[in-house]
Amino acid sequence: MRRLIQSSLDRRHFIATAAGSAAAVVISTTSSGTAHASAPGGAASGQRVLAGPVRPFSLGAVKLLPGAFQDNQARNTAYLHFVDIDRMLHTFRRNVGLPSSAQPCGGWEAPDCELRGHSTGHLLSGLALTCANTGDEALRDKGRKLVATLAECQAASPKSGYGKGYLSAFPESFFDRLEAGTAVWAPYYTIHKIMAGLVDQYRLAGNEQALEVVLRKAAWVDARTAGLSHEHMQRVLETEFGGMNDVLADLHEITGDAKWLEVADRFTHARVFDPLAKNEDRLAGLHANTQIPKMVGAIRLWEEGLDDRYRTIAENFWQLVTDHHTYVIGGNSNGEAFHEPDAIASQLSNNTCENCNSYNMLKLTRLMHFHSPERTNLLDYYERTLFNQMLGEQDPDSEHGFNIYYTGLAPGAFKQQPSFMGKDPNAYSTDYDNFSCDHGSGMETHAKFADTIYTHSADTLLVNLFLPSEVHWEEKGITWRQTTGFPDRPSTTLTVASGAAEHRLHIRIPAWASDARVKLNGRTLPDRPRPGTWLVLNRSWRTGDRVEVALPMRLRIEPTPDDPDVQAVLYGPVVLAGGYGDRDAMRMPRLDTKSVKRQAADPMRFTARADGETVTLLPVARTHHQHYTVYWLTGEPPSPPPVFAAWHRFDETSGTTAADATGNGRTAQLAGGASWTTGKTGSAVSLNGADGHVKLAADLLAGASAYTVATWVRLDGQPAAWSRIFDFGTGVTANMFLTPLSDDGKLRYAITAGGGGSEQRIDADPLPTGEWVHVAVAYGDGTAVLYVDGREAGRNDKVTVEPGWFGNHIPAAYIGKSQYSDPYLKAAVDDFRVYGKTLTAAEIASLALG
Repeated sequence: MRRLIQSSLDRRHFIATAAGSAAAVVISTTSSGTAHASAPGGAASGQRVLAGPVRPFSLGAVKLLPGAFQDNQARNTAYLHFVDIDRMLHTFRRNVGLPSSAQPCGGWEAPDCELRGHSTGHLLSGLALTCANTGDEALRDKGRKLVATLAECQAASPKSGYGKGYLSAFPESFFDRLEAGTAVWAPYYTIHKIMAGLVDQYRLAGNEQALEVVLRKAAWVDARTAGLSHEHMQRVLETEFGGMNDVLADLHEITGDAKWLEVADRFTHARVFDPLAKNEDRLAGLHANTQIPKMVGAIRLWEEGLDDRYRTIAENFWQLVTDHHTYVIGGNSNGEAFHEPDAIASQLSNNTCENCNSYNMLKLTRLMHFHSPERTNLLDYYERTLFNQMLGEQDPDSEHGFNIYYTGLAPGAFKQQPSFMGKDPNAYSTDYDNFSCDHGSGMETHAKFADTIYTHSADTLLVNLFLPSEVHWEEKGITWRQTTGFPDRPSTTLTVASGAAEHRLHIRIPAWASDARVKLNGRTLPDRPRPGTWLVLNRSWRTGDRVEVALPMRLRIEPTPDDPDVQAVLYGPVVLAGGYGDRDAMRMPRLDTKSVKRQAADPMRFTARADGETVTLLPVARTHHQHYTVYWLTGEPPSPPPVFAAWHRFDETSGTTAADATGNGRTAQLAGGASWTTGKTGSAVSLNGADGHVKLAADLLAGASAYTVATWVRLDGQPAAWSRIFDFGTGVTANMFLTPLSDDGKLRYAITAGGGGSEQRIDADPLPTGEWVHVAVAYGDGTAVLYVDGREAGRNDKVTVEPGWFGNHIPAAYIGKSQYSDPYLKAAVDDFRVYGKTLTAAEIASLALG
């Protein structure tokens, strides 16, 4: 049995280990294998520890060997062979008056979707990446045909009234709308994808025509944006524009023409960049994947010669996101947005961790690694995200490698496409029916697993990741083979497959590897490299030389920063998920952390006891086609609340404190623009609809299996949709609320322990305005009843969720304020009561008599 231990490497700190440090164990050896080691950070025989920059190997120099990553690549390659480019080109041809008899695609490539065309850009990249990595000539030819037809569409654009060089599947009028401030989805986002795909076709597949097409398209971008004032361009940049700064920086690198750097700089979004330059975290509320490509572009602008400020912006962003906005699997965002820093337990849903976000975060991390190779924390983050999220976004049972959109982390999550795609929400992508952005980025992700396993400088080979693979270092005339069953087998073996050369070999020792051991040609080296450092071997290598690295793993827990009782279980870098089959809408299970045991090593499998039953734990990347749980409740459950938990008469007339008339001492605080007014009886609290609210005491209903909430409310005019009369919970994952106006125009009570998609509801007719109305919700034994003026207005006798499901604590409880970023309530509230029992209909009617 392995006991689960509290790790110092929690989510906020695993990436910080050795940050900025060049520490390493440096071992100088003779050709016979005799080793001499120096202290970490020192040097043996006058050698230095690596200091950047480093370079990537070409994709053609690295070959994936059999294993999970090669399997994902193969399924993706099968799809790239399968997909019909005429169907992908249908809307491009029709947009410029060229004939097309192809069947239109669906989803985000449908003829009426404003994002149509973006997937063709991803396809261009996927074809080029796969061709470059595997040498697949059929995919090279397919890319050439695709580029040739795009060139025809571009040439036909002026006849359709479009500007010279324009190339898209939608009309240029979309940009008129953008510049006029009229609603339009994200035209520059799609333009970027197509341009990036053309650049990849040129760089990776040697397609000269692709460069011609993209340069004409870039000239159109230049002409379109050159006449806009700085202020006007900043308004344009409020709409998602992908990585336009990134691809234009690429054109500067390719051509040396300074014009493209000037155009790229026009896509510097000041509202986002300026706070980051000062290391200010103002990310809450921003659409996450709108921002990440901008940061990739920022570091590219710095690489191409612009001010150091751009590198600072990108690196500050990376640190803020990974320190304060990242879930245990390496992903970020809930509902595609960033939220308040360190809001993790309070932001769990089935819409966490959009996969495009991590695709772009890995691009940013890779660029940072090139310039700061001493920072093993960059690669620790890369490893965790790659092995837990990106590897697991693809359906292993699909012939064509279908991908999910989100990696959900709510209790009972299910890998899925989102419901807004219009298909079964419990499904992966399909061949032609959805074409979400994650379908597109998936075509690239699973084509380029080989790109960061190794990097190099003039005399150093860096082994960054532990994937079965070979790398041929042409300049040195040497080929290294990495044989590994990682992560099931916590070790890797590096062998010189052919050739001979003298060079330094750097092997990353991850922050989670506390007792690494190394053998050189069968001989155990005496030094044990520290976690978060590089092991450095320097010798004249020859065919057959072998380096074996043992990377022992241990079980550990990572608490969430906002609720230390909500924790995830890891084994080394692998996040473990509990499988729950077809069980959905479940509470967060309470895990006995001492019960976690490894049952099998290869493939790894664990069991644990949670809520009194045995649960199988598997790597989250291997958890498919069933509901699963990654975050667990730990510790002792709370005691039920008092029968009469809190009573706020609101008879104060000054100050910001509302007394608790029960004598339990659960005072409330007026906040924002909340003030005092005349009540139903005596005084009441007045809420201004802007920021006024009442903050109730924490844990009023913690542990409750029965409850009643009752109050008087006077709505001051038509209420804002989704404003709250009351809201109790831990965040958007687990909450109960009463809103006077849902999106259906109804008074609604709802409770959930799995986010908005799992709400159990009662709807009723809306409340009158300008008059005092008594409202109450009473729950017990699976039935919740909503009362208005003492009479039953609706009931739900199939309620399974209770406040006792919310966790050990219920920290957020409000009158007039939502757990979400919803509008505040404009109303007066009086005589607010909370009970830890179910009041009867007669008792509610008595309260409503005033």
